[in-house]
Amino acid sequence: MAKKPDLFNSPDYYLLDELLSEEHKLVRDSVRSYVKKEISPIIEDCAEKAEFPKHIVKQMGDLGCFGPTIPHKYGGGGLDYISYGLMMQELERGDSGVRSTASVQGSLVMHPIYAYGDEAQKTKYLPKLASGEWLGCFGLTEPDFGSNPSGMITHIKDAGDHVILNGAKMWISNAPFADIAVVWAKNEQGKIQGMILERGMPGFSTPTTHGKWSLRASATGELVFDNVKVPKANILPHVIGLKGPLGCLNKARYGIAWGALGAAMDCYDTALKYSKERVQFGKPIGGFQLQQKKLAEMITEITKAQLLVWRLGSLMNEDRATASQISMAKRNSCEIAADIARNARQILGGMGITNEFSIMRHMMNIESVITYEGTHDIHLLITGLDITGFNAF
Repeated sequence: MAKKPDLFNSPDYYLLDELLSEEHKLVRDSVRSYVKKEISPIIEDCAEKAEFPKHIVKQMGDLGCFGPTIPHKYGGGGLDYISYGLMMQELERGDSGVRSTASVQGSLVMHPIYAYGDEAQKTKYLPKLASGEWLGCFGLTEPDFGSNPSGMITHIKDAGDHVILNGAKMWISNAPFADIAVVWAKNEQGKIQGMILERGMPGFSTPTTHGKWSLRASATGELVFDNVKVPKANILPHVIGLKGPLGCLNKARYGIAWGALGAAMDCYDTALKYSKERVQFGKPIGGFQLQQKKLAEMITEITKAQLLVWRLGSLMNEDRATASQISMAKRNSCEIAADIARNARQILGGMGITNEFSIMRHMMNIESVITYEGTHDIHLLITGLDITGFNAF
């Protein structure tokens, strides 16, 4: 069956394009065109087969989607955070798993190497990651430690010019195909350190996670470390403690705040078009009050979220955004995306559960996005701590 053309129209009820520079719009439109041409025609099949389209890694590298805020010197785009956000919005408008691949590569792999690595590490790894020649993953979450990463039991022991790494990480995007992994483990003093592992190191394996109903077009796996010898030259020298991985998560959560909004926009646009074409009781269903209520609430929430992430991007550019502000935007975008997907599906009726439309895939994907990089509840508590001063964890 021939695939329907991707006719997405981006909602802009408050004329937010006027707040964007010409470069911002050029970046966004380039990624939007790429998604329409390369992602939309294949993504439903990939999700149905639970296959990660590996060929898109090089494509996204060529497009500049990996580490766009990293300086040109290391292969990055040298762009600002609004450009980065717009890229993530457009990629997730296509699919959350595609955006996850880019988020992990840029925020969780390239960022820690750039921020915490030495010159040799930056020169060796960043250009290959930026180009898409290498794919990376980020190992923090463990089978027994998710929202409480400080409890991790993955550990290293000093062994002269290298350390011995033992433990396991779980729910790791990109793991099955990753060439390198940025892994966080406790040293013998109980302090958390980051290190770069390369595929092929003896004792390092990446089994695939099967049985997912969400992010089916994204590769997820485990990282297993059985007496892995990691050269001390691979340890990130410029950070120690939980602030290392949390700094990476802040960058990733920022991208998710924009990305989940892209999924919401796609669901809204699909439902709006359908409401104008689907006739019941002698007229398009968009003419009925209850359908208009759903659509009006969707565009209102999208518009509020657009303003929120744009302002957050401005603060990021000025290096003034706080972790708590990023948490608020991540949680809000995920919540409205989940609600909008559900209501959009109702507007489409039975057609909404088929892969002829993107909505059900988005709905399943958002169930992961609302959980990873800090669950909905954890982000609420981060805001609660910030405004009351009382730690409820």
